[in-house]
Amino acid sequence: MKIIGIGKNYVNDKSEIEALKTGHQLIFLKAESTLVTDNKDIPFPAITNELVYEVELVAKIGKTGKNISENEATSYISEIGIGIDYTAKDVLTKSRETKGPWALAKGFDGASPVAGFQAVSNFPDLNNINFDLDINGKKIQVGNTSDMIYNFSEIIAFVSKYMTLEPGDLIFTGTPASGAGLNVKGDHLQASVEGKLLLDFKLI
Repeated sequence: MKIIGIGKNYVNDKSEIEALKTGHQLIFLKAESTLVTDNKDIPFPAITNELVYEVELVAKIGKTGKNISENEATSYISEIGIGIDYTAKDVLTKSRETKGPWALAKGFDGASPVAGFQAVSNFPDLNNINFDLDINGKKIQVGNTSDMIYNFSEIIAFVSKYMTLEPGDLIFTGTPASGAGLNVKGDHLQASVEGKLLLDFKLI
C-alpha cells in the first residue's frame, strides 16, 4: 500500500485559495513502515532533534483507479480517519542543502500515526469537516476542510494521473495553515474529528 501526502494545502483565509490554486500539487510518499495504528505510544525517533507534527485528515482508498475524474473521485474513498504527518525537520534541512529528496525526513518509523477511520458515508459534506489537535491538553491546531486549496476530489484526480490508486492506500490531505510545530518526548497528542476523540497517543 502507498501513503501519499500533500503539502501546503490549507489557507487561513478562503480568499487566498483562488490565487494559490495553480494546478501544481505538492505530493510526496511515505513508507508503509511509518504507520502506527491502534493509538499505540510512539518512541521518540532517535534520528531527529526537531520533530514537527501536522494533524491531517486521511482518506483511505477503497477501489482501484487510474486517471480518475474529479466528478468520480470521492467514490474511490472508502473511509476517512485522522493522523499526524511527522517530519524530521533537521533531517529535511540537511537534505535540502543538496537538493535531496524528502524520503528520510518523512519516512522514518513512527512518522504516520493514524486512527479513527469511519465510513465516508458518515460525512455528508466532505468540504465541511471539522478536526483539531490537542497537545498536553491544550488545543493547538484547528481545521475545516473548506480551507483546503485542493479538495479530496482534486487530490485524488491529480494523483491518479501519475500512479494507480489501490484499496488500502492512504492519502494525508494537508494540515491547517496555522499551529504546526515541534513535539518533544513525553508529549500527549489527541486529535478529534467533529468533536469526537479518535487519535490519542504519547511520545515516549
